[in-house]
Amino acid sequence: TEAIGLYNLGQSCCLNSLLQVFLMNIHFTRILRRITVPSSLSQRRSNVPYQMLLLLEKMQSGKCKAVGPTELACCLSEHRVELFVQHDAAQLFLTLWNLLKKQMKKPELVKELCDLYTICIQEHVACQKCSFEVKSKSTMLTLPLPVLDANSHRLKTLEDCLQYFFHPEELTGQNMCFCQQCGRKTPFLQSMKLVHLPQTLTLHLKRFCFERSSRTHKLSHSLPFPQELDLRQVLAESQCQADDNEKATWQYELFAVVAHSGSASCGHYCAYIRSLTDCKWYCFNDSQVCQVSWDDVKCTYGRSNLYWRETAYLLFYMKKHPQ
Repeated sequence: TEAIGLYNLGQSCCLNSLLQVFLMNIHFTRILRRITVPSSLSQRRSNVPYQMLLLLEKMQSGKCKAVGPTELACCLSEHRVELFVQHDAAQLFLTLWNLLKKQMKKPELVKELCDLYTICIQEHVACQKCSFEVKSKSTMLTLPLPVLDANSHRLKTLEDCLQYFFHPEELTGQNMCFCQQCGRKTPFLQSMKLVHLPQTLTLHLKRFCFERSSRTHKLSHSLPFPQELDLRQVLAESQCQADDNEKATWQYELFAVVAHSGSASCGHYCAYIRSLTDCKWYCFNDSQVCQVSWDDVKCTYGRSNLYWRETAYLLFYMKKHPQ
């Protein structure tokens, strides 16, 4: 029942933080516990879900304050996940999820994993000169939210970021599209509408941006995020493509924050997670785990004059009333 840390194997803070977010999510561990155990030793060594299950069991044995994720890290290296290098948490999260999905052999578990994490959106592209319109649905693991608008002005809250992400964009000038009905390039209106949200909603705050010098720069300005998030109150009717039963489940509570400290070129990750058993917040900083307050979590909002301080990078929200 006690929170267990993970030893840093050498720049493995990003991996450790994401593993804690996965394994503290009881909806995910319920899926993980039902995987098919690979038959041969070599298959077990290279199977990410199985190695993650072994790590979970080692953490829950309760014999020590921290354990080493060595076997899992070696398993990941077989799948071209480099060790002893700095990773981007959003990219590594996607890599881990794809490996889990690929190596879970039971179709029903793959479906449950997708239901747990994937977001469904519908993209609309409409000609402004005639009635021609193209609609296409797609799924996403995270919503990549800009923290600046098109004029490089800072967005002030998480709600602002969500509204901006779903705000229609006019494609004019060099960005005009070819209209099959008009037979020429015309101005288009591009928009995304929210169709379905998963049990665990992952939001990616795009705090790393490329400058003209091709160097990556970290945006550390303050960006508050709420403990409770109701997407029905945030998005306009025109930004949604869902019925009332679907929208009724769009009420969320913050479950975890993966925070980054340091600069774009040199930094450290840790995770703040709200335990689903005792509802208390904990900070997972590699092998060190301690109970914290909501005020401690709010310190990850960011501050412009302290770019090396912790800033939230990935936010994980969990449905309050799932279907």
